[in-house]
Amino acid sequence: MRADLGCYQGADFPSRDDPQIHSPNIDALARKSLLLKKAYVQQAICSPSRTSFLTSRRPDTTHVYDLQTYFRTATANFTTIPQYFKNHGRITAGMGKIFHPVHDSHEDYPFSWTEPYVQPRPSSYEASKISYMYVNDSQLADDPLMDYKIAQAAVSALQNFATGGKYADRPFFLAVGFARPHLPFVSPEAFTKFYPDISIILPRNPYAPTNMPDPAWWKSLELITGYTDIAALNFHGLVNETLPPSIARELRRAYFSAISWVDSLVGVVLNELERLGLSNDTVVSLLGDHGYHLGEHGIWTKHTNFEVATHAPMMVRIPGLTDNGIITDRLVEFVDLFPTLVDAVGLPPVPVCPENSQNVLSCTEGVSFMPLFHNATMTWKPSVFSQYPRAMQHVPIMGYSLRSDRYRYTEWVAFSYRTHKPDWTRNYGTELYDHQTDPDENYNMASDQAFADLARSLSTRLHAGWRQASPSTQASPSINNPSIIG
Repeated sequence: MRADLGCYQGADFPSRDDPQIHSPNIDALARKSLLLKKAYVQQAICSPSRTSFLTSRRPDTTHVYDLQTYFRTATANFTTIPQYFKNHGRITAGMGKIFHPVHDSHEDYPFSWTEPYVQPRPSSYEASKISYMYVNDSQLADDPLMDYKIAQAAVSALQNFATGGKYADRPFFLAVGFARPHLPFVSPEAFTKFYPDISIILPRNPYAPTNMPDPAWWKSLELITGYTDIAALNFHGLVNETLPPSIARELRRAYFSAISWVDSLVGVVLNELERLGLSNDTVVSLLGDHGYHLGEHGIWTKHTNFEVATHAPMMVRIPGLTDNGIITDRLVEFVDLFPTLVDAVGLPPVPVCPENSQNVLSCTEGVSFMPLFHNATMTWKPSVFSQYPRAMQHVPIMGYSLRSDRYRYTEWVAFSYRTHKPDWTRNYGTELYDHQTDPDENYNMASDQAFADLARSLSTRLHAGWRQASPSTQASPSINNPSIIG
């Protein structure tokens, strides 16, 4: 889910070309949360991002850069967010997509969970090879969509923690992982009413940025190879090749409809939390695992270091602290979520990882943003970091990207999968975008001599890495022994 939500409308909305999004339930949650307008993932693809924020380690530490690698077999038994809460006496339950499922992970059960993990099967519509579909009421009655079943599983789990339930009065950690708006974009047809045809327009930048280096491009292979209706168009995802306008509009409409469908299910879960009398004692976190291209730069899906792929929604509600809503535009990273949730409920703080942390099971490569709950405009991180792997002429390379308040700066450099370190001296392309004058990242200024000093300064900050960008923080007040739902 990219930040296509009503609460992000404005400068941090993904695109000026997107319609008004119908997301009343998430927007209501945002009004009682710390809304993080500038939150960035460490890699814009499901498994690396989820592994990163669930362990609070960056991809070069987890060694997870793809959809097949399981961090516990690739590196070490790093402690995850739910595992930390489990180790500190919480009942932990999960359903849907939390970890990215790979053949040997089994949704990280039993490491992270005290309760058997619930993973409903997709409906026949979601298992089809069509890129988008709207399902009518009679079809839904016969074959409910997976996210509906996930919401119902979450409701049942919450009832276990309420008065009279199996775990009444026990603190809990509940993870609810909705699949949509992931491809295929399947939702009940009723949600299309929020997006009439006239509201769906194409991105104004369906072309590569001027002076874009080759590694920055993504061919949209996930869409092309995964779905027969797109494959039949002979769309190859080449630079500046676009989908037919009618298809592009339908995909965009289906994506927005899927967001509104999930928003309704967020409402189901939060309404049940309220009905059971658990809301005032439960911290609630909502996030998407990365952003998404919907034809911007001619790219579809994620797999890039561009803003639209690395920027994602995040909000955290703490009863009694965020009741009136707090908004911050300070830069945060998804690796910051783990230590923040720990601080929010008063568990022992997570220490910062040392330089070589493979043998340290519980530590963070982020920083708790609890201070922002008390001062949303305080001096904070000057830079946040994302990355994405590529290969050029069979040479492994990695794109390392720095986002400051105003600029995005990226270097594509040689990379060793043996040492998991970059070789900054072997550069295959550099990017520099000014978000004040070019929020859509359409013009790469990296080769402009007028910006040479700026590029050198940002390069120094990029090479110095996240440790040099971390603010000095101290533990902040928290509510007493609350539960967590995320």
